[in-house]
Amino acid sequence: MRTYSSRSSRVPLRSSSPSDLSSQDVIPKKRPLAERLAFHNTLQPVKRARRTIAASVSAPISKTGPRPNGSKVKPRNGRKGKEDRPPKGRAALTQLHFALDSSVLRTCPLCDLTYTKGAPEDETLHRSHCARVRRGMQWRRDDERATADAQVSEIATGVKLKDGKSGRVISINAEAGGKLGSKLSTLLHTISLHLSSPPLTRDVLRVSKVYLFLLPSDRSLPCEIIAGCAIATHITTAMAIASPAEVQGQGQGSATERSTEASPLPPATARLVSVDTNSSLFCRPEPLSTPMGIPRVFVPSAFQRRGIALRLLDAAAATFVHGCPLNPRRGEVAFTQPTASGKALMEKWGGRGVRIYQE
Repeated sequence: MRTYSSRSSRVPLRSSSPSDLSSQDVIPKKRPLAERLAFHNTLQPVKRARRTIAASVSAPISKTGPRPNGSKVKPRNGRKGKEDRPPKGRAALTQLHFALDSSVLRTCPLCDLTYTKGAPEDETLHRSHCARVRRGMQWRRDDERATADAQVSEIATGVKLKDGKSGRVISINAEAGGKLGSKLSTLLHTISLHLSSPPLTRDVLRVSKVYLFLLPSDRSLPCEIIAGCAIATHITTAMAIASPAEVQGQGQGSATERSTEASPLPPATARLVSVDTNSSLFCRPEPLSTPMGIPRVFVPSAFQRRGIALRLLDAAAATFVHGCPLNPRRGEVAFTQPTASGKALMEKWGGRGVRIYQE
């Protein structure tokens, strides 16, 4: 049971003054649930930077340039903008790639020259060489009188070919100098490169003559075209070509003697000198006296099959030794190791009487 005396024993609460409330911590009150939900579900507005009229006028937006916000406008119709184009005066660059699966070496089907594709020096050499091999070189009559030591002699004029055209044959000292010697040097270099043969030495050129077949040019009258070239040189000995019977081994005895193991006989070609095994060209090893050799014969591809090489060989055999014409069928003319086409020309001109000499 409560009494008044017990109630009075409680400590009375003091009323707080405003100064006391400020010194004490204020306990925040919770906001209502509706107010909190309304604050979280409401989208906050995005503040955007205001643009002034002066800024828009001083920095206009180009059609292909960057915009103020960093984005770019794509050019229409797939064309490049002014910024993507290379500046004037500078060549556009080309993207190159390595082709490791293919070789850079190329072989021309017209002149048979192997060169490096993409190398400026090789491609320039190929263009000039291919033009000389196909169409020949130019020749001027003024060049014949320009060099005194050239000893230019006109062998024959009005020489008719199979196609009805006429030309002339001249002979020149192979060791000529000056402008004519420079042209001969270019011609001999072209022949050696085309035939894949070593260049002629200075000792060989000293005792050699160059025979040229000249045709009038269709483009200019004063100029002629070198339609063929043959070089004749002085030699001392050569070897006779073996007959087919000697190559096949006839006359070595019977089949029984050849098959006897006790006394085996060497093959027929063991006693012969091999010149070209692909064409079965063999020679007897005995050296025979021979006055003239033909180390090089060349006819451009545009003038082949006209009999030019035969005309040059006839002129060389008739005039190489002064006052003493030579007969190839009697073994007085020899060829150096011939190619397949050279062998066909040799047999057509001198038959089996033409000999072979080592250069």
